This record gives sequence, C-alpha cells and structure tokens, in this order.
Amino acid sequence: MNEQEFLLHHRLNRNPFADEDAQTDVVFKDHCIESSFHPAWSKVFGDPREPATAIVFGPKGSGKTAMRLQLAGEMRKYNRANPDRRVFVVHYDDFNAYLGPLDQHLPRLYRGKADRALQSVRLWDHMDAILCEGVTSLVNGVIAPSSNQEDTNVRPELLSKLDRGQCRDFLLLAACYDQSKVGTYHDRCMKLKKGLHFGNLSTWYDFLIGAGGTIVVWIILFLLFRSDTIDIRSFVWSAVILTSLAWSAYLWRLGRCWLRAFKTVRRMRVGRRDVFALMRVFMTFPINELAGQPLPTAFRSDDRYALLEKFQLLIRSLGFEGLVVLVDRVDEPDMVNGLPERMKLLIWPMLDNKLLKHPGLGFKLLLPSELLYYVDREDREFNERARLDKQNVIRSFDWTGEALYDLVEARMKACAVEGAKPRPVDLLDGGISEQRLLVAMQSLKTPRNLFR
Repeated sequence: MNEQEFLLHHRLNRNPFADEDAQTDVVFKDHCIESSFHPAWSKVFGDPREPATAIVFGPKGSGKTAMRLQLAGEMRKYNRANPDRRVFVVHYDDFNAYLGPLDQHLPRLYRGKADRALQSVRLWDHMDAILCEGVTSLVNGVIAPSSNQEDTNVRPELLSKLDRGQCRDFLLLAACYDQSKVGTYHDRCMKLKKGLHFGNLSTWYDFLIGAGGTIVVWIILFLLFRSDTIDIRSFVWSAVILTSLAWSAYLWRLGRCWLRAFKTVRRMRVGRRDVFALMRVFMTFPINELAGQPLPTAFRSDDRYALLEKFQLLIRSLGFEGLVVLVDRVDEPDMVNGLPERMKLLIWPMLDNKLLKHPGLGFKLLLPSELLYYVDREDREFNERARLDKQNVIRSFDWTGEALYDLVEARMKACAVEGAKPRPVDLLDGGISEQRLLVAMQSLKTPRNLFR
C-alpha cells in the first residue's frame, strides 16, 4: 500500500502532516490557525487593549512561527472589531535586511565577519530596525493603502485631523526610517508631504533672496563695468563677494541640513539611506521646525526613545491605541546560521527592561530554547537590566499530549473527504488505546516530531 492508498483508505484527500513550516503550511493557514492553539496561548497573547511583553523559549518545530501567525491573525480580528482602538503590529523577523547594512557600516577590516558584526549590535540598532518596520508600514498605509495591509491602513479623516507638529513628526520619521523598495525615497516623501498638506513658503525665502540678489548684483556690476566706473578685477571680486553674501543664508541652512543628514546616515547603521537624498528632504523643513527635534544622530538610545514616543503619539492620533512587536526567526539570518552563540549576540541587547516595559508597547519574542542555557548562566548585571522575572517568560514551549491529539484531529478533519470524521486512533492498530496514544504524543513534545 502506498501513501495515497493509505490516505484514501482513511478517507483523507491529502496528507495532513506533509508541511513542517507554518509559513508554507496551507492546512494550518486555511483550517487550523483560528482553532488550534498552544496551551500557553493566553499568556502570550494577553489583552490587546494593554499590550504586554511575553518571551517564549521553544525548541525547533514547537510552533513558534505558527504562534506568530496566529498572533497577527488575532490582532487583525481585534482591529476589525475595534476600528477606533486598533493595535499597530510590527513584524520584526527579517533580520537579514538590517544586519547587511550594519555590516557595511563597520570598518573595512571587520566587514564580512559575522561574529564581529553581531558583537557590535546595540539596543539602539534594534530600536532603529523596529522603527524602520513600523514607519515603512505606516507610510504605506497613507500613500498606498491596500487590503493586504489593512492592519496599518490609515483612514483619511483621521489623517486630516493631525496638527502641524504631528505632520512634521510624521515626515521626519519617514525621512529617517522609511525603507520601502517600492518607488524612490524622495517621491515617497513628497507624496506623504502632499497627503499631509504640509508646506511652508518660508523654506524658499533664502533661495529666492540668493537668486534675486545674484541677478541684481550682476546687473549693477555689469552697468558699472560698461560705464568704466570699475575695472575687470574689481568687477570679479565684487561679484564673488556680493553673490556669496546673497546666498549666505541659503548656504548656511544647506550646510546644517547636510550635517544632520550625514550624522543620521552614519549613526543609523541598520538603514539604507543616501546623505544627499536625506538632505533634500530636510531642506523642505523650516529651520526653526528642525531645531531641537530628536534625530538618530548619535550612538545612544535616548534619541531613539524620543523617536519611539513620537511614533506612538502619532499612531495613537491615527486610531492605534497600542503597539505590538512580533520577534521571530532569530536563528535564520545568514550571519547567525543557527548557532546559539550568535543568536545570543543578536538578541541580548534587546533584553532591556526599559524597552520591554515601555508604556503602550508589547514585545512577543519567540526564541529558540537553546538560549535558555545562556539565560541561566548570566550575571547579576544582566538580570537587573533585563528583569526577565517581569516579562511573562515561558521557559518550556512543549505541548501536552491532549493538545497534540486535538491538533492532529483538527488537521485530519481539514483534509478529510466530505462527511468523514477521522480520528487519530483510526490510523493505528485497534489494540492501541487512546490513553496510550496520548502518552506517546506527550513524549514527542512538539508538532514537528509528531508529524514526522
């Protein structure tokens, strides 16, 4: 009997256990994502009205990625039911997109060395990456809303209620953190500026003074030269000096914007940004509106916390009461390559109680169980900084026998022919009781081991 004959014998259209990765598992996505939950689901999900941090340590195949998809799905359902109190969800699971630029910011001698790059990761790098994900999604929700990103789509009536300060903050966040590959950076910023109706003619004053002053100076000097009042040497020197004075205000603002852009590009190591493109956007702001605004221009977390708070205030005005960050697949980046020591280097900077307990922000960290070894051997300084005792830590993500039995039964029903109601015990010899099957499933602990 081959596999297909075996499945048809038990009235199954297809193999319920063929897929091992939740991201490509059609049976899970179509039939089980809303019904088959891990026993620790309630502790991880919490209450969307008050986002809280949860840290899960689970072995490979235990369902961490499946839980991330379920978290996103349940947040989506909550947002549909509460359109005025939505939760903004940030998916922080593609670390390759940020580790690559970070590696390019290292000194040339250390580039391409994974351990060196991971050792250089700091808390503000993670905060920059999270803001990149969040701001890019929010900008997409304004300039290119679609049904595929309904969690971050922004209603036009709420956008029109933003005051000038909030519009400025939105544009500054987009200037620093928008990392979309759809359309050019400058075009996206201009579309956002148009959508926010943010403009100020004062940004043209110094340019018009420079251009107008140059024309007047050259006309006057030319007339003086034609009348032999001044010689050619005086003409040239006067033209250079007076033209420079006419453009001095514009050049002063240009230099300040270039310096801000240069510092931002150098200090924000996880983003891809061009100095002159960023300078062009900064030049669209009046100088008094840029003064004193926090920007990621230094290697410190204080500016990032200020920017994070601006982002939270902005999304709250756009109908999002909370912010949830889903962290997964930390073992998959090319630099990590599944090595626990490198996972630790990547994740440890993020385990900071000030960030994990930030008001209105909840992290859902789905981490490999190999990291528990390092957690248990950390010193007092780490424990005081991370305060894992306050973070809803789930040290064991194993499944109970009963939960695995229900999971298998749900998948079999999803793949059964019409009218059939297969059970797991039907696949085995009649002498094996359901209780014996539960004990056997309990010993396997994870869905992947059971499916295999």
